[in-house]
Amino acid sequence: MTTFISQLRQVVRRLGRAPMFTAITLLTLAIGVGANTVIFSVVEGVLLKPLPYPEADRLIGVWYQAPGIDLPELNMAPSLYFIDREQNTTLQDIAVYDGDAFAVTGAGEPEHVRGMDVTDGALPLLGVTPALGRIFTHQDDLPSAPKTVLLSYAYWQKKFGSASSVIGSSITLDGEARQIIGVLPRNFQFLEYHDASLFVPMQWDRSKTKLGNFSNRALARLKPGVTMHQVNADMARLVPITIRSFPAPDGFSISLFEKAHLAPLLRPLKQDVIGDIGKVLWVLMGSIALVLLVACANVANLLLVRVEGRRQELAVRSALGAPWKRTAGELLIESLVLGLAGSAIGLALAFGALRALVAVAPTGLPRINEIGIDIPVLLFTLGLALFTSLLIGVIPIIKYAGVKAAAGLREGGRALSQSRERHRARKILVVVQVALALVLLICSGLMIRTFRAIMHVDPGFTSPESLQTFRFYVPETQIPDEKADLIIHQDQEILNKIAALPGVQSVSFSSNIPMDGSSSSDLLFAQDHTYSEGQIPPIRRFKSIAPGFLSTLGAKLVAGRDLTWDDTYGKRPVALISENFAREYWHTPEGALGKKIRAANTDDWREIIGVVQNMHDDGADKPAPTAAYWPVLKQNFEGEKLNVQRGVSFLIRSPRAGSQAFMKEVQQAVWQVNASVPLADPATVGEFYSKSMARTSFTLVLLSIAGGMALLLGIIGIYGVISYTVSQRTREIGIRMALGAQRNSLTSLFVRQGMMLAFIGAACGLVVAFVSMRLMSSILFDVSPVDPLTYIAITVAVVLTAWLACYLPSRRAATINPVNALRSE
Repeated sequence: MTTFISQLRQVVRRLGRAPMFTAITLLTLAIGVGANTVIFSVVEGVLLKPLPYPEADRLIGVWYQAPGIDLPELNMAPSLYFIDREQNTTLQDIAVYDGDAFAVTGAGEPEHVRGMDVTDGALPLLGVTPALGRIFTHQDDLPSAPKTVLLSYAYWQKKFGSASSVIGSSITLDGEARQIIGVLPRNFQFLEYHDASLFVPMQWDRSKTKLGNFSNRALARLKPGVTMHQVNADMARLVPITIRSFPAPDGFSISLFEKAHLAPLLRPLKQDVIGDIGKVLWVLMGSIALVLLVACANVANLLLVRVEGRRQELAVRSALGAPWKRTAGELLIESLVLGLAGSAIGLALAFGALRALVAVAPTGLPRINEIGIDIPVLLFTLGLALFTSLLIGVIPIIKYAGVKAAAGLREGGRALSQSRERHRARKILVVVQVALALVLLICSGLMIRTFRAIMHVDPGFTSPESLQTFRFYVPETQIPDEKADLIIHQDQEILNKIAALPGVQSVSFSSNIPMDGSSSSDLLFAQDHTYSEGQIPPIRRFKSIAPGFLSTLGAKLVAGRDLTWDDTYGKRPVALISENFAREYWHTPEGALGKKIRAANTDDWREIIGVVQNMHDDGADKPAPTAAYWPVLKQNFEGEKLNVQRGVSFLIRSPRAGSQAFMKEVQQAVWQVNASVPLADPATVGEFYSKSMARTSFTLVLLSIAGGMALLLGIIGIYGVISYTVSQRTREIGIRMALGAQRNSLTSLFVRQGMMLAFIGAACGLVVAFVSMRLMSSILFDVSPVDPLTYIAITVAVVLTAWLACYLPSRRAATINPVNALRSE
């Protein structure tokens, strides 16, 4: 211990005498370690950390697939839920849930509040113990039970001031009074629904349930000791029982569900929460890890230079009897001090950088509230510190800890140039730096190409930043089903009020807005197409639109005409379809006009009166779905005698879109018609468009930062090698110049030396990139992972930058005075 403390003091004293070297080394390591700590914090919080529920490893998400109708993933249906819950043998329980929103009225201005619809087993499955009152029981979930509601802790504080007397009182949701029976715990979050404030029971009526309606998500808890294979087999056994136990919906047949070949698709519940973000995060983690390796190579180069300066000292110590272990230990302590200190600074930087990263993270990044510096992250950083310490110290130890006294003393004269052997390790490190920098820059280049490809996609609408949207829902308590026509009349009256506002160019409404995250799809039959035995028509995207919606959106009619109000109020059997649907079935848009389609066998056939350009409803990087556009008011649709769109999204084109003042005017215009309607989710279509690209831009920014850091460190490495070589060969350069060597030839000599390293590094980097870039294919769009343009452009840029890094220090060789160079020796 005494020896260790003595060596530690010497190391600290020596580092203090070289402040520039110490500062550069610590900063380089701090950036590399800090960046890795930040990204690992995100990976750990999102991907590695278990869900915050008791025995979360036994929680699963319950989905289905229907290969018979080419549907790889289906939500839960009420019919499947009832049979699965009643007859399974492998589950502790199963529950269904779905996001919802409510209009809270009766106390001041109407308020739009997000919430959840859940069956009675959902909260117990997640181990919820209420902070106040009780949670739902099976009795609460019966269709005849009184209406009840649970409050989130935050909403209870905000709305009721944390008053315990709230239990037993009522709150009006969508025009319906509900009794408050409980308050959920302070820190409880229902999966990824972080803003859910109100929870109500599903109250499905089993006696009225039919097959179909795959509209809800489900979770379950495995019984102890049950495997996924066993539960899959158990749930598959129940599918035929479900089909035999419930009738088909109106207009459909039992054979349709049999031919769909329904099968369970089960997975850990955490996968439902995090989605596919894992691909992006692991790519980022790998990229930042490469930056750390480049930083370590850079620091190792600095340490080699530092130790080379002590070569004669180490030889003298060896001649005086200093053992190899003592010298190696001292070098290792120095690398440990630098590694630990740099990592400590990096951890401090990570605290601030993590906040910034979370702030700019793409909207919808799951579990974002669970990201932070915790014990696993601290242990990871400590591991990085030890790893980097060993990595930066091992090469100097191998090369110089056992330097022979005779060799060291013989080479100690300043008149002798450095041998190739003594430069080899530094050159190898530079090659590694250039190779890794090239790999990261190719990653960045591919993401830039992806971003450009997405930006050039025509989304199917124009000027999204000028399109203001909001939603509202008219509950049956306001307008009953028997007077459903009045809903559309009310919507049109609101439309007229908004159209009269200053700056409004056009306005309309629809069941949903492109890229807003909501959608509806179903089977669609074409009258002139025959279907073979067992064949089921493809699923199409459904959207109900009002007249003028397409023109307000800026969507082009490729053929035919738009809907009119006469079509809507007259309930005429008409429809529009997307261009890709028209080309798939009738080869041309014009060929689709006059053809007829319908959703269910009992529906009226509807004439296609128009064809709309393809619209990227799910994001610019997703294929445009084949779609059908229906009037917002229609007869005999999907088994319903009268189908009306109660929940609509308004779309307003105006240069004032996005301003709070404009939305206040819109709110007042709506309340002039219906004072009980709160406006929900005000946003511009431009925000939806940006959100659809947020993950790509987030990945692009981080990869570009990683690539830039790696390139900078790599260029510094090349610059350092050439600069050091020039300084160590001053006498040789003087002799060459005295013998008539030209200045340009001397400069070229050192440039060629540096460029050889750059070319070797670039070649190695290209090989590594070609092999590894295929891992990025899942996050690229319309770009090959081996895109030749990207590879060539990045390689040329790296080589040119390397040439500049070689040329600048090489010019020093041409400025050396041969007389002074020879005299100094």
